[in-house]
Amino acid sequence: MNEQRRPVVVIAMSREAFAQQFDGTHLDRVRRCADLSQPELVEDLHNPVHHERLATAELLLTSWGTPSLTDDILDRMPRLKAVFHCAGTVKHLVGDSFWARGIQLTNAADANAIPVAEFTFASIVLAGKKAQFYSREAVASRPPLGVNHPRHPFGTVSNYQQSIGIIGFSRIGRRVVEQVSRLHRSTCWVADPYASREAVELAGGQLCSLQEMLPKVSILSIHAPALEETRHMIGAKELAMLPDHATLINTARGSLVDTAALEAECASGRLNAVLDVTDPEPLPSSSVLWGLQNVSITPHIAGSLGTETFRMTDQALQEMERFVSGLALASPITVSDLEYQA
Repeated sequence: MNEQRRPVVVIAMSREAFAQQFDGTHLDRVRRCADLSQPELVEDLHNPVHHERLATAELLLTSWGTPSLTDDILDRMPRLKAVFHCAGTVKHLVGDSFWARGIQLTNAADANAIPVAEFTFASIVLAGKKAQFYSREAVASRPPLGVNHPRHPFGTVSNYQQSIGIIGFSRIGRRVVEQVSRLHRSTCWVADPYASREAVELAGGQLCSLQEMLPKVSILSIHAPALEETRHMIGAKELAMLPDHATLINTARGSLVDTAALEAECASGRLNAVLDVTDPEPLPSSSVLWGLQNVSITPHIAGSLGTETFRMTDQALQEMERFVSGLALASPITVSDLEYQA
């Protein structure tokens, strides 16, 4: 690192995000490689009181609650060289004009992928045992019918020799494939038009098309980005291709699934669902999904929460340390990346 002059850094995010992601250890780490003024947090980049500070800023740490870096804001930071986002998606953060300024950008999506993949794998294992649905049945029927009852409605209970489908060989999807490969004699199918067969097989999966995958999986987990072309990529046609009692797991984005079509399939009892995200989010109280025993809904908790958010801060600070040391960013984001990333 350059010990002679440390670059000026500004931390700009909501007070809640700052309190959640920056403790004394993290602030000390920032100060070791950059010049951080008091107070450490800039909540409002439009406030004239910060004019002089922004005019000297070379580095910017952002997270939840940071406003879009419009031309007006960027004009206030003429010396800005790099933005380190301590969270996931940056689509709301930068526009077309950002890229023309030559500012480098990175995020903490890799760090955020870890808890999502962990949550998803846990959901897959529990779905194999139909645990989410039997727990709901236990509330409705005391004692519950149990797995050996002739009327139990959720399908085969097993994590052995299962056929599991993963849509999207993304940061998260890849990690899920690697973990699913630990299930004894189970097959993990991967549908992603951009993935290489070699990379999928190295992770423990088998590459195929979505149409090939759907009829043969007992559990389907979605990890595609939310783009215009992926909206409702799982609709009535795709759901109809799944076997009876298959379980759909969505920890990605609610818009990837046609909610009305899923409501129809789950209400009929033919399919089960584990939903950490929905469309809309939250679901209206009138949605039939709330009352179904074969549907589990959690309030978007798969991503980084609690102390998990420190992992994202750590990734952002690692990138900042690399930049200050004159090294290339490990995970730079380019304008073309945003075309296919969430």
